[in-house]
Amino acid sequence: MRTTTSSPRDDDVTAMRRARPAGSCGGPAAAPAEGAAARSRRTGLPGDPQAAAAARRFVRAAFADWAGQELPGADALSGRLGDEAVLLVSELVTNAVVHAGTTVELRCRLEPEREPGAESRGGRGGGPYRSRSGEPYPAPYAHAPGAGPDGTPGPGLLIEVSDHHPAQPVRAHDDGPAEDGGHGLQLISAVAESWGVTYRRAMKTVWFRLSLADRDGAGTDPEPAFDGRLLQRGLRAAELLAPAPRRSAPPDHEADRAGNGALSFLAEASDLLSGQLDADQVAALAAQLIVPRLAEWCAVWLYDGDSGAPGRGIAPDGEEQRLARVWHTSENRIDALRTALEKQPPDLPDGGPPSGAPGAVPWPWPYEPGGYGPGGAALACPLVAGGRRLGTLLLGRGGLVRFPDEVVGLIEDLGRRVARAVATARAYSRQERISQVLQRRLLPRGRAQVPGVESAVVYEPREGAWAGGDFWDLFDAGDGRWCFALGDVCGSGPEAAAVTGLARPVLRLLARDGFGVAAVLDRLNKTMAREAADSVAAVAAAVAAAGAGAEAPVEIRDEGEQARFLSLLYGEIVPYPGGSGGARCTLASAGHPLPLVLGTDGTVRTVAAPQMLLGVVEDAAYVSESFDLCPGETLLCVTDGVTERRSGRRLFDDEDGLATTLAGGAGLNATDLADHIRNTVHAFGPVPPDDDLALLVLQAAGPGVP
Repeated sequence: MRTTTSSPRDDDVTAMRRARPAGSCGGPAAAPAEGAAARSRRTGLPGDPQAAAAARRFVRAAFADWAGQELPGADALSGRLGDEAVLLVSELVTNAVVHAGTTVELRCRLEPEREPGAESRGGRGGGPYRSRSGEPYPAPYAHAPGAGPDGTPGPGLLIEVSDHHPAQPVRAHDDGPAEDGGHGLQLISAVAESWGVTYRRAMKTVWFRLSLADRDGAGTDPEPAFDGRLLQRGLRAAELLAPAPRRSAPPDHEADRAGNGALSFLAEASDLLSGQLDADQVAALAAQLIVPRLAEWCAVWLYDGDSGAPGRGIAPDGEEQRLARVWHTSENRIDALRTALEKQPPDLPDGGPPSGAPGAVPWPWPYEPGGYGPGGAALACPLVAGGRRLGTLLLGRGGLVRFPDEVVGLIEDLGRRVARAVATARAYSRQERISQVLQRRLLPRGRAQVPGVESAVVYEPREGAWAGGDFWDLFDAGDGRWCFALGDVCGSGPEAAAVTGLARPVLRLLARDGFGVAAVLDRLNKTMAREAADSVAAVAAAVAAAGAGAEAPVEIRDEGEQARFLSLLYGEIVPYPGGSGGARCTLASAGHPLPLVLGTDGTVRTVAAPQMLLGVVEDAAYVSESFDLCPGETLLCVTDGVTERRSGRRLFDDEDGLATTLAGGAGLNATDLADHIRNTVHAFGPVPPDDDLALLVLQAAGPGVP
């Protein structure tokens, strides 16, 4: 994810300075260090699952920056107030990404204390606000009440989270159980001094204000009053957010563990769990997060099935939980604990609380005579995501009769995060398995050995690709002919893989039936063009039917299902008889990067003419070209992932970059030359290639070399 953080734009800062007369709430213009530009930070976040983590980092960085500048009130943001602000921002950004699905704009402003009656233009904090089109608009919190004596605006922290889907309502979950989407507005109403939602033509903003008036002094935080319904709805806002009162006796360590560190603990746990793509790694990380913060030992059980147990009950017959991870504060007790737990896996009853997902329940202590140790309190928390039981979180602490309610609530919140991380990891694992199976089926199991010709292949799907759109082949076509192909389907993903699955078997079938290079391309082109024509006819029929008011007789394909074009370099090679070395090569290029031949004297030449892509025009006629590949000469075939590799505005093949690289590998054998070209392509740009990369090297051996 790319996050751009900046102070207000130059034109915004200029407008603020012009609009602020001397003595206004932002201070005189001669002190810009304490003006709105220094106290305001904003950023844009893409609407993806990593936005919440980026927002938390951005807010903490802004707090640290203000503290480094010693701005008034900034020192209050390093403690509990800062944790509360980070949690609220995380919840609001998550809600914006899940429910609006657009990019998110985040603004933080540190407000100084102002005199009664003083008010800046454009709302608190000064300076105009601007939409994405540059149109100014007033601050959404311009009429928020103050916190100072007699309503005087006091120092505070103002935060706005905006999305670009104003028609989508804000989800508060006021009339039902809390869902996986978060508790943003419920938490704001329990913590913030004031808050609100502002709708504009192209933007919706949720803002809140936290008062700094009582945070700078030495006094203690007041005990806020919470509505009892919040606790009954499972929000546990009082347990998570209420500050601990002053006590003459030493504080209770269990309450401190679940209270003071709960906000940062859950935020950091979400950050760590969201980056894991293996279910066992999620289990290991969850156990290490819990021990020793919340318990002395922890075990994570997982179902190995793709979907977990149905509903909220136990697994069906034959499906058992697997003990994925066991952790203990004393590592020498882990083996004894594992032995005790494996004898009695957690078997939670069917059903759960009527209010929503099942919660944590007390569990018998796993006592092992002569092995594990004294008893205590144990807790079992089912891991449920999307209505599926994915496993069980089991933890215990010696010397306790029962876990405090604060700890139980914190464990339930953590369990929901662990369950979502396990579900995400399993979805990724299924997708990875499908991709690997497809790639094994779409690519040849090996390349044929051509007598007197050494070959080498490099094939690398782009990073994170579901299945590659590039393919290659080198096979024995019979009658002393060996055929080779290097293709690239326009597009990527499963649709491109489907075209690859069609093209490669057809090539092999036609070549082994004795068709020449040009004839093979003609027939493959007709096959792909007819597929494209079928797609166009289907859309035309559907449009005509819709215009006549009739129901469409055919199914309209999605954009991703439309026929794909194919660029292909295809040829056949016939070694000279008698072991004299060299071969006769015939090939044709259909919309593909042209092949190059490296001569024995180090010169590079092109050996084919460009022709039309396959699948564009059904009656296109293709021609082939033949040449001699003399002993010691090398034929290089590449896809556009090589020639169009980018570094800024430059392409790898600009100014004959590929030919220059090929000439630089003179004297290398086929394998070393392929590695040389691959390494040069990777080193060309600062980031990994964003396209599939494939190349085929065929090098004619000298006389007498098999």
